[in-house]
Amino acid sequence: MNLPNKITVGRIGLTFVMVGFLTVVIPFGKTLALLTFGLAGVSDWLDGVLARRNGQVSVFGQLMDPLADKILVSAAFVSFTAIHQIVPAWIVITIISREFLITGLRLLAGQKGHVLPAGNWGKHKMIWQTITIVVIMLGLALQEDILPLVLHGAEGVNFMDMFNIYFSKTAMFLSLVVGALTVVSGAIYLWDSRDLYGIQA
Repeated sequence: MNLPNKITVGRIGLTFVMVGFLTVVIPFGKTLALLTFGLAGVSDWLDGVLARRNGQVSVFGQLMDPLADKILVSAAFVSFTAIHQIVPAWIVITIISREFLITGLRLLAGQKGHVLPAGNWGKHKMIWQTITIVVIMLGLALQEDILPLVLHGAEGVNFMDMFNIYFSKTAMFLSLVVGALTVVSGAIYLWDSRDLYGIQA
């Protein structure tokens, strides 16, 4: 259990902290959730840098690092569903199902002596998932923690009404983009790996 692997395991712990901040009503909880997600992102970068620099790349790290990322992302989207259905449940189910399928496919490939690298569509999917999580968390932080402190009176109420409308529309648009990329990237991954489970072109 070297330092990069400890950081990876710590990222899973940060996931539970983030979910707590998102779903439990506490002062500045949404802002703290955003900061926790940012810290988890830094840890993802740091464990990779340390592992390569110190020659500590391990089988455990190669397995757990992407798994920790999937747990973090899935937990964020599940939390968004729990918070007033900001992200529709069917999109979250699609995201989690895709990750289960691809992880199972990677395990199948490993048993046959193959390594399945991440494809470009999968990378785009991950980028848009991250963008969506950050935008929604930032919107929640503004909506619940920051704007109520600085807005007052009728003008403040009107501004919050407009903010809520645009925030909802933006969250829905990004969620649909993520849902589409999740389906497309998963389908391409399954098709490109069809030889592993006996489907011929």
